[in-house]
Amino acid sequence: MSWNFDAAHSKIGFAVRHMMISKVRGDFKEFDVDLRLDPHNLEDSSVSVTVQVDSIDTNNADRDGHLRSADFFATDEYPTMTFESTGFRDAGDGDVEITGDLTIKGTTHEITLTGEQLGPVKSPFGGKSVGYSLTGELDREAFGLTWNQAMETGGVLVGKKVEIVVEAEVTKADEE
Repeated sequence: MSWNFDAAHSKIGFAVRHMMISKVRGDFKEFDVDLRLDPHNLEDSSVSVTVQVDSIDTNNADRDGHLRSADFFATDEYPTMTFESTGFRDAGDGDVEITGDLTIKGTTHEITLTGEQLGPVKSPFGGKSVGYSLTGELDREAFGLTWNQAMETGGVLVGKKVEIVVEAEVTKADEE
C-alpha cells in the first residue's frame, strides 16, 4: 500500500558532539520519500528516501556552509544522500526496526533505525495516519566525512558518532 509522506509533520535530523562537551543538532529541510506500508504486517513494507544535502540547517549559516563544502558533504559533487530499506521488523509493543542501506558521498553502509510506530489512526482530515519516531547511529568517518580539528586540551572538535533522528507522519486517503 502506498502512503503519502506528510513533510509538514515530519523531520529528518541529526546530532553530533561539538568540542566533546555539547551536541550540535540539525536537520535536512528537503527530502523525498517513497513509502510502501502495511502497518499490520510490517515485513511487507519498504521505504526509499532521497535527501537534498544542500538543505542542511543547523541554525548557523557559516557552519551550514562548511558542512556543504568538500570538508564534509561536498554537495557540489554529491547533492543527495539516500536510504533504501532492506527490511522492516515488528519488534513488539509498537516498536519497529527498519534496516537499510544509507549512501553518503558515494559510500554505502547498512544502518538500523529503531523506535515506535504509532497508529494507524483515523485522521480528522480524512483517511488514516501512522507515525514513526525513530533513532539510529552512524560513524561519519565511515562515509568519508573525516574533517576534524584537534583540541588544545585533548579530543577533537567534531564527534565521530552521529545520532539520526526521524519523526515521520504518513497518510493514506483510501482503503486498498
